[in-house]
Amino acid sequence: MIPIHPIVLTLIILCLALISFVLEFIPADTTAIGIAVLLILCQLVTPEEGISGFSNSATITVMAMFILSAGITRTGGLQVVRDLLFQLGGKSLKKQIASLGIIVGFISAFINNTAVVAVFLPIIESWGKKRKISLSKLFIPLSYTAILGGVITIIGTSTNILASGLSKELGYNEFSIFLITPIGIPVFFIGLTYLTFFAPPLLPNRKSLNNNGINSDYGIKDYVSEIIITPRSNLIGQTLRQSGIQRKFDIDVLEIIHNDIHFPQPLADKILSLGDILLVRGSKEDLLQIRDERGVDILANVKFVQENVEDELNFGEDKVAEVLILSNSRLIASTLKDLRFRQRYNATVIAIRRGEELLRERLGKVRLKFGDLLLVQGPRESFIGLQTTRELLVLEERDIETLRQNKAYIAIAIVFGVVLTAALNILPILVSSLVGVMLMIFTGCLKPGEIYGAVRWDIIFLLAGLIPLGIAMEKSGTNQWLANYIINVGQYLPGYWVLVLFYVVTAVLTEILSNNAAVLLMLPVATKVAENLNLNAIAFMLAVMFAASNSYITPIGYQTNTMVYGPGGYRFLDFTRVGLPLTLLFTFVVPLLITIIYGL
Repeated sequence: MIPIHPIVLTLIILCLALISFVLEFIPADTTAIGIAVLLILCQLVTPEEGISGFSNSATITVMAMFILSAGITRTGGLQVVRDLLFQLGGKSLKKQIASLGIIVGFISAFINNTAVVAVFLPIIESWGKKRKISLSKLFIPLSYTAILGGVITIIGTSTNILASGLSKELGYNEFSIFLITPIGIPVFFIGLTYLTFFAPPLLPNRKSLNNNGINSDYGIKDYVSEIIITPRSNLIGQTLRQSGIQRKFDIDVLEIIHNDIHFPQPLADKILSLGDILLVRGSKEDLLQIRDERGVDILANVKFVQENVEDELNFGEDKVAEVLILSNSRLIASTLKDLRFRQRYNATVIAIRRGEELLRERLGKVRLKFGDLLLVQGPRESFIGLQTTRELLVLEERDIETLRQNKAYIAIAIVFGVVLTAALNILPILVSSLVGVMLMIFTGCLKPGEIYGAVRWDIIFLLAGLIPLGIAMEKSGTNQWLANYIINVGQYLPGYWVLVLFYVVTAVLTEILSNNAAVLLMLPVATKVAENLNLNAIAFMLAVMFAASNSYITPIGYQTNTMVYGPGGYRFLDFTRVGLPLTLLFTFVVPLLITIIYGL
């Protein structure tokens, strides 16, 4: 067997990783773990180095910060600013975006920004409806200001924490919590100024705010109908389960109306009678087939007209609402049928919005993804259960009964203490964050079992799997080989333009891979280029970190963008139209600020 040079072998594995990330053959975290295993098998890293990502200080710190963020959200610590937002917002869209940005940005500097967006999505939806503002005018600013706030401190995002850990491994010090604040604050206010004064005309006015908003957004009238059981029907005397109509046909029975009494879920054991009206989700083709085979009639345009579709779905004890699949959800990659969603949550999915795509047929076979927006109908008490799950986000404000509000200020004090002890160098951020986790449990802000659901395991496994790739690139000389090519160009350029070059390359990688992957790949190379050109390595690391954390061009480049994609009713290019000018602005402003503040 012909031996392959370590650099060539490392580059082959790197290319395989990039292809898998871009094409999404398998989830990104699974790709990362597979890469770590492949590196061990190819002897590019030792077995100990291959699993070192799980014990890396950055990985553990990120895990602890997820748990601390959950402590804040579980106690309703973020809800305390809701009334402040409603007070400051006023009636002007510019004032509303500015108020939203300042509040969300400040919180995101200390709390994981995906957790912040998850809490504020239902708050902003409620706020927007009260103010009669199109939600598509607010959700992109929500995501972008959360991203901007995340680069004010090192603990604002997992990317910053990872960059700090890599800095230590490369022979430099870990970043202090407020190291990037002198750059982060001006970057935040530049971004907020753009969003406030220049973005509003670029933001679409697409998300409906009228009383029939859900019907308008999902076209419910086209696939939710009423059928009546006639004397000739063979369904009479059977339970819904015995009839098998939900298994044989692509329909869901949402409600049964018997003598004007509405029976909500669960319906499986309800005996069907003559004259019963069934409210069903299904295509016209399936309804016609049921009519012919089971002797029912379709009540077209009798009760079910455009104006009262949503009222019918929200009648009595029933309600309909949008539910977002979060990034740490176990529902991802499963189908509704596999999950037995109706039985598990006592509610029925009647449509799925995936970005611009609206899915309304064969829903049981659709493999769910992060960011999918489910239109769910069921009893009102079922939504209390959905509100408390850590895998789904109901886009309406949480019932205060589901939050431990008496613990809110304790949770806030714990996070403040973690920040303060790390900032004053009393304890390393790794230690202070772990102490904070234990205090969250001992004070009752979180129950012990809740910490597992609080962690974004996809991010943890992504970091743990990619850290060995960074080790392999360093050991094999791949980093130096890549750096030499850049040095050949960079030696003829001023240091500022070399920073711009790294910012651009990292920003592009972030959009097609992920922010953490971009940092792991680019930060060691940037450091070597700086060392070889006798430039400030810290400045280059900060340029890479800021470029990886500021992702605005696509809805898939950053987690918070994906979270608002469906709820905002956006199209893919909406993000490009609003985010590209901001990205171009930061491409030149951030390296300039780094040069002025930290020098080259």
